[in-house]
Amino acid sequence: MNEDWERRTAEAWAAIDNHDAETFRALIDTLADELPADSAIADFERACAFDSTGHSDRAVPLYRKALDRGLTGERRRRAVIQLSSSLRNIGNPQESVDLLTAELNAGSDHLDDAVRAVLALALTDLGREREAVSLAIGALAPHLPRYQRSMANYARLLVEKE
Repeated sequence: MNEDWERRTAEAWAAIDNHDAETFRALIDTLADELPADSAIADFERACAFDSTGHSDRAVPLYRKALDRGLTGERRRRAVIQLSSSLRNIGNPQESVDLLTAELNAGSDHLDDAVRAVLALALTDLGREREAVSLAIGALAPHLPRYQRSMANYARLLVEKE
């Protein structure tokens, strides 16, 4: 894998809306075929292509395979987020909550709000709406031009009152 491959892959993703689902998946598959047969990145890119074209059920095993093969860096975190979203979509919100809760405790980066957003959706599916709203408001609070402190407190109080 090299900068040229990364550039061409980024260009393919940027043009996803210019392709029908089958053509797009074929494009990503062609790019993934350039990587070694046991490539975690190839599995991840294929999973993303299935996921982004409405096939969460086909994405899940590929995300798992990519993670099992040792996917690293930002792609690893994205795989956990996207696997969790796909699990939720196919009716496994508890596994989604478990994965995302562990991910929140694993460290922090620019994808924290994405982790919290998907976690909030999964919590809603489990009937834990107050916790979901608390997470969503807590994630939103730092981005507000004002009221960050009060919104963060309101988010905390939503779950403390339960």
